[in-house]
Amino acid sequence: MKLVTIENTRGDQSIGILDGDRVAVLDAAAHPAFASMLDLIEGGDEALEAARKAQGPAARVDLASVHLRAPVPVPVQMRDCLTFEKHLRQCRSTISKLDPNAADLEPGEVALPQVWYDQPVYYKGNRFSVSGMNDEIIWPKGETRLDYELELGMITSKGGMDIAAADAKDHVFGFLIFNDFSARDHQMREMTGGLGPAKGKDWKTANAMGPYLVTRDEIGDGSGLDMRARVNGEEWSHGNSSTMHHSFARILEHVSRDEEIRAGEFFGSGTVGGGCGLEMNRFLSPGDVVELEIEGLGILRNRIAASAR
Repeated sequence: MKLVTIENTRGDQSIGILDGDRVAVLDAAAHPAFASMLDLIEGGDEALEAARKAQGPAARVDLASVHLRAPVPVPVQMRDCLTFEKHLRQCRSTISKLDPNAADLEPGEVALPQVWYDQPVYYKGNRFSVSGMNDEIIWPKGETRLDYELELGMITSKGGMDIAAADAKDHVFGFLIFNDFSARDHQMREMTGGLGPAKGKDWKTANAMGPYLVTRDEIGDGSGLDMRARVNGEEWSHGNSSTMHHSFARILEHVSRDEEIRAGEFFGSGTVGGGCGLEMNRFLSPGDVVELEIEGLGILRNRIAASAR
């Protein structure tokens, strides 16, 4: 199923199932799990089966008449990983060329720490700064290198601690597109302090997700998906999720070690190789329209604010 969170002109939110260019709206009065996407996720298999049965007789609205919010407008938690080696090498190569005091490195010359190969590395994002389909992305104050990042996102179906990789699929609810917008000036400056990223990632609207959440039965484990990014209709990026060094199963195994995860958490794959402007030393401009497309997950579209703040 392709699940959506929609908002009408009065600002009322509902969840539904995408059916072509229409949405089958799930009636919150008919089942407590239909009150929100998090309620549906927490309801488990019983709630999903109830949604499937309700789809047929459900009232429908035209997709064009409502606003698509992020499928999970406020995730329980947000973690974004760094699992694509090509992305990391190309970013560090570009940074070396931007820094007059650093040695000029080509991607193949970049030395990666062993820990990156041994375990998934990640940071925790601001779960309250999520935006959805067609939302405008704020341009952070003082920024000159605003960037998009083409990522695959996963939402958990249930909680657990010390999850084995072999059991991880049972903790996956579904997948969606994630655009991890990044303020590169802020990020490069702050990370010289030994922590981060922080303000390079954390500003209102920075975490764009959508356009819908596709259940695991339609996507599997998220591997082998074609991924593309376009800016103003021009393709800037093309990659495939098969090049993740650490799978989502491995990510869940690592993160849940000695720590409980919960239903409705978000995990990002990190940026696919070639999937951001920093890798090409090419950045966004005010008013640009960014489209991310992932096989089976649709197209996520956002416009950059027409002027910097």
